[in-house]
Amino acid sequence: MEITPSKLIFHELIGLVVKIEDATNPTLSNIRGKVVDETRNMIIVQTEEGQKKMVPKTGTTFVFQIPGRISGKHARRHVKIEGNLLLSQPENRTKNIRKIRMR
Repeated sequence: MEITPSKLIFHELIGLVVKIEDATNPTLSNIRGKVVDETRNMIIVQTEEGQKKMVPKTGTTFVFQIPGRISGKHARRHVKIEGNLLLSQPENRTKNIRKIRMR
């Protein structure tokens, strides 16, 4: 299934490029890298310098870069998501899209 901006919160985030736009901890703002792991409350981002940063989902605004196609060409779209919408165990969050489809 293609990742769309409206359904991003139900997809696997590992492997996506992310930028931390805003965080309650100011030292985490403007971190950019690839999501390498995710827990119920945290997203682990490997920065371009190779460091792994643990970023809490609560109180953080993420901007994910998702692949897509526009007019038949590959394109990258940026989707801003409040971390509170991602609070869940990753395996449970990805199952929720099936529940929504059944309604």
